[in-house]
Amino acid sequence: MSQHFDAVVIGTGQGGSPLAVQLARSGKRTAVIERHLFGGTCVNVGCTPTKTYVASARAAHVARTASRYGVDIGGEITIDMARVKARKDEVTGASRDGIEKWLRGTPNMTVFKGHGRFTGPHALEITSDDGATQDIDADMIFINTGTRATVPHIDGLDSVPYLTNSTILELTKVPEHLVIVGASYIALEFGQMFRRFGSRVTLLVRGDRILTREDADIARAMQDVLVREGVEFRFGAQADRVERSGEGLRISLGDEPIVASHLLFATGRTPNTDNLGLDRAGIPVNRHGLIDVDGQLRTNVEGVWAIGDVNGRGAFTHTSWNDYEIVAANVIDGESRSVDTRIMTYAVFVDPPFARVGMSEEEVRKDGRDALIATMPMTRVGRARERGETDGFMKALVDANTKRILGAAIYGIEGDEVIHTFVDIMNADAPYTTLQRAMHVHPTVSELVPTLLGDLKPLR
Repeated sequence: MSQHFDAVVIGTGQGGSPLAVQLARSGKRTAVIERHLFGGTCVNVGCTPTKTYVASARAAHVARTASRYGVDIGGEITIDMARVKARKDEVTGASRDGIEKWLRGTPNMTVFKGHGRFTGPHALEITSDDGATQDIDADMIFINTGTRATVPHIDGLDSVPYLTNSTILELTKVPEHLVIVGASYIALEFGQMFRRFGSRVTLLVRGDRILTREDADIARAMQDVLVREGVEFRFGAQADRVERSGEGLRISLGDEPIVASHLLFATGRTPNTDNLGLDRAGIPVNRHGLIDVDGQLRTNVEGVWAIGDVNGRGAFTHTSWNDYEIVAANVIDGESRSVDTRIMTYAVFVDPPFARVGMSEEEVRKDGRDALIATMPMTRVGRARERGETDGFMKALVDANTKRILGAAIYGIEGDEVIHTFVDIMNADAPYTTLQRAMHVHPTVSELVPTLLGDLKPLR
């Protein structure tokens, strides 16, 4: 016999957990289903654990370069990877346990541990680890199943060990030579952190540049920093076969092989939609395996929504959280919010960090509008000079007619925080002069944003 709920949330990622709690607190009899680890990708194998590793890697980097600041540490800097992992496990474990306790302690909430599959548009079957099943149905269902690492098809891969963004976090020894397939955000973050841990790191890049979604000047500047730190790049490199070689791996790149101790794939994400029974619910997926939704995150089936990475409307923790806010506002508070008006912003947590909001210079040029542009090297920023971290630059693009900011990019010290000065002004739909005329605190990076905007010139 099926158990009925007002609302069911499948998955406890950054959008699912708070949505389930809000639904329950609003008086709806709510169920939440978690197949594996509470908290989803961000808490367990994404943002939280990787940023603990970034912190450890930066500590090692600061220690190695301390003499530049007149600080003599003395002796060789070594990495205890088991302790780095233990610290990560402590941080992620606390977050994961906190989310589970939050959900289980919420009145009006039922937590199911198992794998949920649709058996109809509003019906689900939950299979627990021991094989037991439970049928439930609900008036409203919210899909929040996220994504997993994509592993390409390469000859011989099924017979050799390899790593993904999840499994690399379980290493207790620093790899001797880490080869990374990929050239985007995840690849670059892991590349720099493991180089700072002491690994030899080689990135295999299919094309002729990294960060193909970003402007070429940003990509070049970031590559220069990573090369200076010792990260190696092989461009035009595509692995066509892998095999064991002693205690490591031999990766064939046409006629030019490379030998590695460890191989990491950072080649994108695959939506967790292939085992949800979506066909029984009448919900199609697109060619990328994503669930198409409208601006209010509704699927083609009445009463079923898709939030988070699985809907293709954003692939970040903050977009997932914003999905929750939009759905909760619409379903619980009767509002009519939409992701269609959302201004995309994100960051890459290399060191120094890179952050962007809105359109890139390349996108503005393709759009063909009358625009203004300004750039400023971080060498002009007092905070950067004082800290001895002057790599990178800031860039802003403005519509020449409306004076609205079209986009901004910051590659440099504290860029992941400074970008929010642009984010807030753009969301307020205020002219760039509002930000240009603001008084900021000295000495900070943000204080140079008005100066940057004061140097706007026509985009040629």
